Amino acid sequence: MDKILEAVVMSSYPNNVKQGLVRRVIEASKQPMDSEQCWSMLELSTKLYLTGDTKYKREVGKEVLEVYGHYHPEEFEEFFNVRFLLSLLQEGYGPLGKRSHYVLDYIQLGLQFVLESPSANSIFSLLRIEVLRKVCERPSPKQCAKISRLLTQHPQCIPTGKHQLLFCQQLIRCIGQFQCVSEGEEEIMEFLEQVNKVSGLLQRIWRTQTSAILPSLKELFTIISSTEEQEAPSNALASVVQFVPLELMDGVIRNLTNDDSITDVQMMMAIGRMIDWVSWPLGKNIDKWIIALLKGLAAVKKFSILIEVTLSKIEKVFSKLLYPIVREGALYVLQYMLLSFQHSHEAFHLLLPHIPRLVTSLKKEDSNSATSSLEQLAELIHCMFFRFSGFPDLYEPVLEAVKALPIPNEDRIKHLLGQNAWTSQKNELACFYPRLASKSETGKIGLINLGNTCYMNSIIQSLFMASDFRHSVLNLTEGNSQPLMTKLQWLFAFLEHSQRPAISPESFLSASWPPWFTPGAQQDCSEYLKYLLDRLHEEEKTGKRIYQKLKESSLMSQAVEHHYLNKTLVEKMFGGKMMTKIRCLKCLNVSSREEAFTDLSLAFPPSDRNVHGSTSILPVEEIGPQFIEPPENAGQLMGSPWIQRKAPMASDHAAPAVSVETLGFQEPGEAANPIRGNDVGVGATKDPLSSFREQACAPKDSRSVPDLINYFLSPERLTAENKYHCEKCASLQDAEKVAELTEGPHYLILTLLRFSFDPRTMKRKKILDNVSIPVVLKLPILVAPEETEEVCRHGKDGAVPGSGFMTVVYDLCSVVVHSGISSESGHYYCYSRECTDTVLHGQPQDGVPKPASDKQLDFEIQWYLFNDTRVSFSSFESVSNVTSFFPKDTAYVLFYRQRPDRQSCLLHEALAEAGCLHGELSLHKDLMEAISKDNILFLQEQEKEARNRAAYISALPKSPLWWRDLDRDKDDDSSSGGCSPAAGGGGSGSFHGLVF
Repeated sequence: MDKILEAVVMSSYPNNVKQGLVRRVIEASKQPMDSEQCWSMLELSTKLYLTGDTKYKREVGKEVLEVYGHYHPEEFEEFFNVRFLLSLLQEGYGPLGKRSHYVLDYIQLGLQFVLESPSANSIFSLLRIEVLRKVCERPSPKQCAKISRLLTQHPQCIPTGKHQLLFCQQLIRCIGQFQCVSEGEEEIMEFLEQVNKVSGLLQRIWRTQTSAILPSLKELFTIISSTEEQEAPSNALASVVQFVPLELMDGVIRNLTNDDSITDVQMMMAIGRMIDWVSWPLGKNIDKWIIALLKGLAAVKKFSILIEVTLSKIEKVFSKLLYPIVREGALYVLQYMLLSFQHSHEAFHLLLPHIPRLVTSLKKEDSNSATSSLEQLAELIHCMFFRFSGFPDLYEPVLEAVKALPIPNEDRIKHLLGQNAWTSQKNELACFYPRLASKSETGKIGLINLGNTCYMNSIIQSLFMASDFRHSVLNLTEGNSQPLMTKLQWLFAFLEHSQRPAISPESFLSASWPPWFTPGAQQDCSEYLKYLLDRLHEEEKTGKRIYQKLKESSLMSQAVEHHYLNKTLVEKMFGGKMMTKIRCLKCLNVSSREEAFTDLSLAFPPSDRNVHGSTSILPVEEIGPQFIEPPENAGQLMGSPWIQRKAPMASDHAAPAVSVETLGFQEPGEAANPIRGNDVGVGATKDPLSSFREQACAPKDSRSVPDLINYFLSPERLTAENKYHCEKCASLQDAEKVAELTEGPHYLILTLLRFSFDPRTMKRKKILDNVSIPVVLKLPILVAPEETEEVCRHGKDGAVPGSGFMTVVYDLCSVVVHSGISSESGHYYCYSRECTDTVLHGQPQDGVPKPASDKQLDFEIQWYLFNDTRVSFSSFESVSNVTSFFPKDTAYVLFYRQRPDRQSCLLHEALAEAGCLHGELSLHKDLMEAISKDNILFLQEQEKEARNRAAYISALPKSPLWWRDLDRDKDDDSSSGGCSPAAGGGGSGSFHGLVF
């Protein structure tokens, strides 16, 4: 019978003749027959179905298979076995190179006849594995649709357990690669049907297994956020999102926007591709997901991402309003993008050239959809007119196009604008305001606040103004292996050479962000500074050294040269050393330990303690702004309170220090209050500790930085629960602990510990006490005997042999101010100036330095105020009085630069040579090219903005009422500082068809 059927099918008879003969064969097949004949007929029908070159042959094969499945179930089950199916799925059917595309259809056809057979479970198990393997091979949309039809009809074949989750993820990856290669309407409709089949299978699985939804969405986000894909993932992925339950939306968006592992670039890529999904026809809820993610990004203050995505995608979204099939979703997305983009007119102005054409097209369409969209569009346009007035020449064609459409009232406009803004805090977006702005008159560049990042901005500006550190960073070699230091070099280079009024430190922020910091929240600038310096130090310490060797003077000993060359840059610039000594009060045994530090954390003495009577080893002195020549015995030594000191000679007495109050800032008639009037050698014949108690201090009921340092250095009694375990006594004993500075850092960083924990409120509170800040500070440094001999051997500063202290002079160069009452809130800004070697300028002659000129007086060194994007001239008077005028604005972190004496001048000269000798030429090629390219881009932005402003200003009436309000807004904007982060522009966009 199989031979007869094959002959009939292959014959050249007309189809109606063949159909009659085939019908007779099929009727005969319903009769009982032997197993061998059944197998022959099943093999023939399988061959016709899988390899038939015409639709007729495949239909005959299908009909015969169905007859044998119904009337010969045992033979069919025996034929349709697991081994045969495995062969079909893994090896295919037909000649090599021409394998059949109908294997999945064939299996789906045959499964219906073996569902109740004993082998059914084995077949289902096989198919669960094989469909997963097939999906992992990334089949075409057509084959994927066939798998979906098979599994939809026979859900027993859907993978289970972990395989089911993997199957969902791989199916989403398949959809991400779907492409419609044809532009014909029929092919497009077929493609849409195939995609819907596949996404429908996902929906079926999610309904029965809700735990698979979130891992599937995670896979989806991984695909659309990838920056490595050569081709963008298919917009067909939109079909997946439409089946996600909306009740999961808030949790999914919250997790995404607060996931620190997702970079801004990845998030930008993801939201950009999601916005492209507005092109996907008949998709449900896609606009809701897009808007939800945009709102989520606004909630975590990812304004840079929102701005970039809006400016790059808004024209494409607008173009989709031409197509009724996607118009509704596109309009909702467009409304949110425009109404939320309120800090700048850039997004709206991108659409101006296209609006008249779209309005004309919608009017011609004359449909309910077009009419409704026109009314909503007109409302949106009038909201933008209200928000960004002052462009009559640009708005005139648009106004003409929508003049016949309804105009919303002002309350409605204000409601829409207030409801959709990214943030209610205008200052949070001030740095993004695009306007005609040039670099500050100071010549300095600001830093954009990226959302409560003023703590970082103030630290970066303070480090930048530390000129020796800045020069060393800028002279980094190209190709070094210190990624964070390289990013700092780039940031410093842009602060030095950019033409912008402010730049964004976003890249450096992401690289230097402490992992425990909360994105978008205010942080402790001191904590950030410590983390940053530690990261930079450890990066270089682990072998990634990138700085050129210091060119040490031949006068420097090999030991000193080795000492400095083996330090990291952070150690050279900010590293100091401190000796902690503990003396047992029973056996008088002293134990000591030396530690390195990059900053000194200065606690406030208890309110009941007389800070002016603190018994520090050597009182710290503060000196008012004046010309200070190195005293004859600037390095005079004084011993520790626990050792016998050598009494100084009378000639060692230095000139009295001048107090801060003698700057001319005190009220008329108020007597200048000398601070620390006695120098280091005064009263040495008395008991040392009692002598220090008599040192002059700041006025009563006020504190000074020297007070806090003296408190830090004063001995501490260890008694009661704090008793010290003396090794010599082998028991707990009363003891006295004292700290001594053994090496003064090049830059001294002082942190005033203003934040303390309040056990009543269980919160950190701020100490608002005013602290007077000296512009010049004397710090006692303990000198070891061998160092003293080295100093004396070279005849430096009249040093005296023997162990003792040496006074080191420091100049104030930066003050970071915290404004607020809590470390978790408030604002940071900083005062800074560039301290240079004003005393030892030029080469010393006969061992005596040249005197500084009048222009080098301390109070004439220019101060600057850095407040995020705003940079302005300031003064030390402002630094000193800031807390008096604004009680919540208090000095928090201080930077002092060591003033070189003869002992340290060689090091300073080496630092100066390493940092300044090469100047701009030391910047490597890539960095210089990046700066030049950005400067050109900025100039282009400025030219374009200037043209826009000139175009509408010239056409404006002299003083209309509406213009006065705009003038006031512009003044407010300019006072907030900032710059445009993007080029903007109003170039025309291309209107194109739907993209699948």
